[in-house]
Amino acid sequence: MTTTIAATAANTAAPGNADALRLNSGDPQERFLKLLVSQLRNQDPLNPLQNSEVTSQIAQISTVNGIERLNGAVQNMGANMLSAQSLQASSMIGRGVLAEGNRIQLSDGEAVGGFELAGPADKVVVTILDSGGHSVESLDLGRKTSGLSTFAWDGRPGEAQLADGTYSFKVEALRDNGTKVAVTTLGYGRVQSVSLDNGVILNTPTLGALALSSVRQIL
Repeated sequence: MTTTIAATAANTAAPGNADALRLNSGDPQERFLKLLVSQLRNQDPLNPLQNSEVTSQIAQISTVNGIERLNGAVQNMGANMLSAQSLQASSMIGRGVLAEGNRIQLSDGEAVGGFELAGPADKVVVTILDSGGHSVESLDLGRKTSGLSTFAWDGRPGEAQLADGTYSFKVEALRDNGTKVAVTTLGYGRVQSVSLDNGVILNTPTLGALALSSVRQIL
């Protein structure tokens, strides 16, 4: 019966065999070659290994080695991409971003927010809410096309200037026939720092921790 590499490995690793430690050390390709040579030396002369068997076993280790190299290349590529993203994200510190949410920051009489419409709307109204959920002002933005839009708010619903701080908002979009258009609100956050946690994370005071991929627009 033809001796297999697995059987050769078992015999070679048996107590008293001086080559056992050497065969159990090193990389998989080196161990395979040593086992193959040992198998060829110890084969049955009356039933030697066929060329096809040797070729098949060499092809198997080549495949395993190729997969290991591919895995290493993919891991290196992932690390390089993460490093590049981190470098890119660090340049966003101090910048404003829009991401899914409904909170905006009023500072020195300026606040910015956004929304995304699933379709065109004939009337879009943004309602600004204070920390208690009470309406403080409504902004009639008129007609808007589908897609992403932004709005600005000065924090002056009347003569008095409202205090700086975090506010929320809601958006209502309608067609002329009264049909509602689906809206996704986009809150505003200023990036204070960047961290790594299964990807690049942007830390903002208003929207919290944001994945870099969740940013819809940089302001």
